[in-house]
Amino acid sequence: MFFKLDNLGEKTVNKIAEVALSTKLEKRDKLAVKVKTDPNLLAKGTLESLVIDCQGLMVENALRMESINITLNSIAVSPFKALTGNIQLTQPSHGKACVLLTEKDITRVLDRAILRKKQNEIVIDEQVVKVSLKQVKCNLLDTGKILIQGIVKREDNQDDKNVSLEIKPEICRSGQGIIIDEIEYLEEPNLSSILLNPILQEAKNILNLKNFKVDGFSLKVEQFNIKQGALHLQAEAGMTHFPEF
Repeated sequence: MFFKLDNLGEKTVNKIAEVALSTKLEKRDKLAVKVKTDPNLLAKGTLESLVIDCQGLMVENALRMESINITLNSIAVSPFKALTGNIQLTQPSHGKACVLLTEKDITRVLDRAILRKKQNEIVIDEQVVKVSLKQVKCNLLDTGKILIQGIVKREDNQDDKNVSLEIKPEICRSGQGIIIDEIEYLEEPNLSSILLNPILQEAKNILNLKNFKVDGFSLKVEQFNIKQGALHLQAEAGMTHFPEF
């Protein structure tokens, strides 16, 4: 048995990890998996590190992640299970994750969200009018704020109206998620507050990485940085068990 264990190296464990993760991260552009270990470490039940680098990953609600990199260190595994092609953790592992989202991909999710929203009856010029959002756009600004713009369609075929708001997201004190620290309504403030506020929940779900659901893995946002057109998220990564394939 130990003779076999000494011949189980990085190449074999890498292949096992890559095949398992490929079945769970199916909708993606590229995937690279790198396990660092050696026979001596593995004999003690330890993988030195696991790095997952994925490009263009599609997760729930059609959110596309431009890139996601997960690094886990000192992973405790059963060496004898590994011999049978089963990477089994003997205790949870923790590490870091870096996620890059683009305003184009966030806009796609918000645009899909408005398709699920019903028409709203509001008062315009003392008349009750049915309106609905027909388009939403997200802009990530260098100021660290997020601009959300929309076009409102009136059922009475009058001219469309533009609505918009600007938000400043912050991580809540408990570190459990994202809150909207400031909201500024720009065009058509009354319409914006009625029609765009429900879209904010979708935006919060994206920032909290709630759409990332991979068997055995979890992500919790710790920091984020907004630059022109891009949102960088730093998260705590956890793994309770390795995905089966």
